[in-house]
Amino acid sequence: MTPTVKAILANYESDNPGTKGNLARILMQGKLGGTGKLLILPVDQGFEHGPARSFAINPPAYDPHYHYQIAIDAGLSAYAAPLGMLEAGADTFAGQIPTILKVNSSNSWASAIDQAVTGTVDDALRLGCSAIGFTIYPGSDDVFEMMEEIRELSAQAKAVGIATVIWSYPRGGKLTKAGELALDVGAYAAHMAALLGAHIIKVKLPTDHIEQEDAKAAYKDGDWSTQAKRVAHVVQSSFAGRRIVVFSGGASKGSDAIYQDARDIRDGGGNGSIIGRNTFQRPRGEALAMLEKIITIYKGEV
Repeated sequence: MTPTVKAILANYESDNPGTKGNLARILMQGKLGGTGKLLILPVDQGFEHGPARSFAINPPAYDPHYHYQIAIDAGLSAYAAPLGMLEAGADTFAGQIPTILKVNSSNSWASAIDQAVTGTVDDALRLGCSAIGFTIYPGSDDVFEMMEEIRELSAQAKAVGIATVIWSYPRGGKLTKAGELALDVGAYAAHMAALLGAHIIKVKLPTDHIEQEDAKAAYKDGDWSTQAKRVAHVVQSSFAGRRIVVFSGGASKGSDAIYQDARDIRDGGGNGSIIGRNTFQRPRGEALAMLEKIITIYKGEV
């Protein structure tokens, strides 16, 4: 284990050796192992958007084994997916890549800004997962129930030595569409995930928009002109960097934009990326080349 990883684990002062060991599995895995940077493949979009919208552009991606294999071949830190996706390859790929069981999910027809609990800590144990993953929607009328659900699930996971990853995506209530990506809102969302006991926090890259009237005075003298500076503020809001923060890849975009995001995350002190559609919606060879470039960016080699 590297000094960098030891320093990160030291920030989790209440956790047992099992949980720290599972965090170490993720932090020491793959081509970024030991650097403190992470590159994670999440494939929950079939639930969220439907199979054709997610995979028709690259038909091999309908197969759960495809995602396990690309995460392994690319040298990624972990692979995150809902219960059925992990079950479909759990034996073939056992021990080859740390896995994160996404334990709640929604779908594109739902009118409520909420997710159903679709997996359990027992499932995560049975499948040998290093962590559970859970989405909350700060701003939603249903967020308080979601917070109570992750409180219970996270307590169960920590008791048996499994880490917790929280996807914190502001949405609903009085938030505007611009507000969902606002700097003040994103930093608040990351802080909420930290307060809920997340070991790893997943948020979206923020814009320079400030949404909350009551927050504008606190931000008026800051320089938020670059994405790296905005990343640094989100990291600061996550217990002054005492929690691992990764940023979502978002909607499909060009390679140059993805590479610039990685540079900004690196320069702002973020811990890395969790990239789904921008990975599996590309042909395998193109995806592997793109992931390799992102890894070299996080290593500071380009």
